[in-house]
Amino acid sequence: MAKALNQLVQSLKQLPGVGPKSAQRMAYKLLLHKRHQAAALAEALTEALADIGQCQRCRDLTEQSVCSLCSDSARDASVLCVVESPLDLLAFEQTGSFRGQYFVLHGQLSPLDGLGPSELGLPLFASRLAEGQIKEVIIATSPTMEGEATAYYIQQLTDAAQVRSSRLAQGVPMGGSLELLDGATLAQALMNRH
Repeated sequence: MAKALNQLVQSLKQLPGVGPKSAQRMAYKLLLHKRHQAAALAEALTEALADIGQCQRCRDLTEQSVCSLCSDSARDASVLCVVESPLDLLAFEQTGSFRGQYFVLHGQLSPLDGLGPSELGLPLFASRLAEGQIKEVIIATSPTMEGEATAYYIQQLTDAAQVRSSRLAQGVPMGGSLELLDGATLAQALMNRH
């Protein structure tokens, strides 16, 4: 395999859900049949890397120093939802039911992966709490071991700032059947009943 082709395949394998065979198929398809689309993809990626950074307030991806959600005066700046990724933020926004602001961690606490409080922007989060405008923090981390550790750390910060915090409810999904749930999910739903 040519060096440039091999480098393209290796780069494509870095994408989520793309294995060696899929990366090879994509590379050959782009080079043999979709050269104009490959050039447009390369241009779009180069432009995005040059123009998109993180919001100075919430760390979401944006082309401005402060994103449109943080600068929207119609949003409730007293309620902050902490999410792990920009995709989580997008999921909340697609529901149309949350009108507060966000803080994006870009991961979970994971010392083995080199992700500590600084890498997650938690010093910035603590300084936002210290401003005194935030009255409630909704912690929307995943129910994994790392997500729970991250939630605990965030709760310690909110407690120190005397800001109320809550976790997302967990349990039975809409349209779900109890007989199909695993024991941990059913136990969580029972504990968090209201």
